[in-house]
Amino acid sequence: MDGDVWRVVLDRPEAGNAIDLALADALVHAFADRPAETRTVLLLGTGPRFCVGGDVRGMAASADTAGFIGTLAQRWHDVVRAVISCPVPVVAGVQGAVAGAGVGLVGACDLVVAARSTKFRPAYGALGLSPDGGSSWALARTLGAPRALDLMLTNGTLTAADAHLFGLVGRLVDDAELTAAATALAHQVAAGPVRAMVRTRALVRRAATTTLDHQLDEEARLIVESAADPEGVEGIRAFAEKRPADFRRPS
Repeated sequence: MDGDVWRVVLDRPEAGNAIDLALADALVHAFADRPAETRTVLLLGTGPRFCVGGDVRGMAASADTAGFIGTLAQRWHDVVRAVISCPVPVVAGVQGAVAGAGVGLVGACDLVVAARSTKFRPAYGALGLSPDGGSSWALARTLGAPRALDLMLTNGTLTAADAHLFGLVGRLVDDAELTAAATALAHQVAAGPVRAMVRTRALVRRAATTTLDHQLDEEARLIVESAADPEGVEGIRAFAEKRPADFRRPS
């Protein structure tokens, strides 16, 4: 715990933070066991690569490769669901290689900071597999279906600059600044109205798949909910009193 920021770290650097059942289990528990005072989750990966996707060596060594992959995919999907439904914002700092199901993990986060040298690759085509881990969902939503298909069917690579341009990541920083920049962003978010942010996240995620009328209804409902929340009370009062709002301890 870093103040009110809960740090969750992928820690298999010798394997490029490849996903095995132990890593998936650890991440599910990390999100479930976050302290009550958590206001933001910061997701990082140790070593030069953020996450190279599934543990292909483990797949190859299994006597039942299809069964192994199925079990791993289901548990990793628990991770993605935990990230995307997290009741506080999730900030990720990514570097090096982001491949396979690692792309889906990045796409599930709310704010993503990427080192400029980062490369994103679906990688499934090289293994004769279709995607999992939410990677098809993330790429289709951010790149659009034609560009996502081009990337996945050709097993192409996105540079960090392209990922930023297309919207998979929100910010680019020099490699040496990644951890500091992601940490600073997580603390900035933690100082804000995190419950209003989560409501905003829900609205933005639904916007592409709902009607304008429904979106307007939801906006009206949630802004009233926000105004009645201590965060909204504090924000409006602070504005009227011409002082900075204290969303950590709203009056």
